[in-house]
Amino acid sequence: MTPLVLIIPGIAALIAGIAILRSFGPSLRIGRLLAATPVLSLAEVVALADGPEHYVGLRGRIDAETPFEDDAHRPLVLRRTRLALREGQSWRTIDERRDAVPFEVREGLDGVTVDEAALDDGLVVIARESIGLAGEIPDRMPAGIAADQSVRLRVEQVSSVDHAIVIGVPRRGADGSVRMGAGLGRPLILTTLERDEAMRVLAAGGRRRTLGAAVALGGAMILLTLGIAWAILAAMTGLASAASPTPSSAPGGDPRSSGQGPGLVGDPLTAIGLVLAIALVAALGTYLFVRATGGRRAGPN
Repeated sequence: MTPLVLIIPGIAALIAGIAILRSFGPSLRIGRLLAATPVLSLAEVVALADGPEHYVGLRGRIDAETPFEDDAHRPLVLRRTRLALREGQSWRTIDERRDAVPFEVREGLDGVTVDEAALDDGLVVIARESIGLAGEIPDRMPAGIAADQSVRLRVEQVSSVDHAIVIGVPRRGADGSVRMGAGLGRPLILTTLERDEAMRVLAAGGRRRTLGAAVALGGAMILLTLGIAWAILAAMTGLASAASPTPSSAPGGDPRSSGQGPGLVGDPLTAIGLVLAIALVAALGTYLFVRATGGRRAGPN
């Protein structure tokens, strides 16, 4: 056998794990940013708005001067309604409507304005959904859609009585106010949920995929580490020769070393090589994972 019996399955498992992670789409990156970005106080966020751009979070309560009401008379600052068609295992949005008013995230008497127009995939709330057939809402369907095709209506909204976490780049405007928006190649994120609950919403329906990705990536690291270690050992020690019928003289030198005479005990180069190989595999796996998840550093610059 050769080390390839471990390395090839390890590479295949790594590719499979990355493919599973990719299947989550933007939700994976939103979740990673939500988990890794530091949440600061309002005073710290305002101070950062006057210097180089930083990607940070802020926790506070939602407030607006002119909220609007929904059907249940709740005061809203943002409502997004999406109509989507089922295509295989996914949904394709065919109509989106947004209602919003200017709002802030406040801490005490002070607040920071949220650029609601920049909220896209970064809006993480508990949505209301209804699934039916295209024939039930023909006035909202484009031409050519079969009446028996599945459609989904999804409503996401933010109330002025909610508390939220907002993650973005604070900038000071010409009027002196501070506004949180997207920047540094990262999206604006707003969630009215705690981080753990927001993660569950982002991974909704994907528990098996999450477990599959973890198993695939973990197995890949183990297989690749063992395979590379095996390959290094084989390269440095070579194959053992069969016994010769002709007697030979014992090699000279220190029997505690590799026959070169007095020196280091054992073969430290092999140990060093194994450590470096394992470190290389770990670094490569981390790099590929970050690249697969659209990696960018999430903390302040």
